[in-house]
Amino acid sequence: MLSNIEQRLWNYIDNVCDAEEREMIDVLLQNDDQWKKKYQELQQVNQLMHESIELEEPSMRFAKNVMEEIAQSHIAPATKTYINKRIINGIAAFFIIVISGLLIYGFAQIKWSSTGNTISPFDPHKLDISKYFSKQFLNIFLMLNVVLGLILFDRFFRKNEFKHKHN
Repeated sequence: MLSNIEQRLWNYIDNVCDAEEREMIDVLLQNDDQWKKKYQELQQVNQLMHESIELEEPSMRFAKNVMEEIAQSHIAPATKTYINKRIINGIAAFFIIVISGLLIYGFAQIKWSSTGNTISPFDPHKLDISKYFSKQFLNIFLMLNVVLGLILFDRFFRKNEFKHKHN
């Protein structure tokens, strides 16, 4: 209950409450001793805060000092300098080739001659790639890709490290 009284009194003191609530608090301050006592305490705290707290102004060179500190720090280069476009193009080409291969394979599996009673000549249940890709083959393929990717990243980072040491 006290925190509610304090909150409402702070709003009254700071003059942020609406007119209706202001009138209600005026009535409570005239009739209720608890509200009067709390209001006097908060008024004293408010007055002490305004008297004792001095806001410090920054020095005249504050903005210039900040800008000098920023100028001394190392700013990250633009992305054009540390992203190799050949790598991005290689990744894009890989995905385009894989997607194209899957589309060509899928279209090759479609029976284009159809009778009039079938709705779709393509039957996804007859698409069986397990005879071409076993679980062991997929695991070896994924592990090989991970190793090749790590080698690629290692070469890329060593190349960048070499550039930064000699600049």
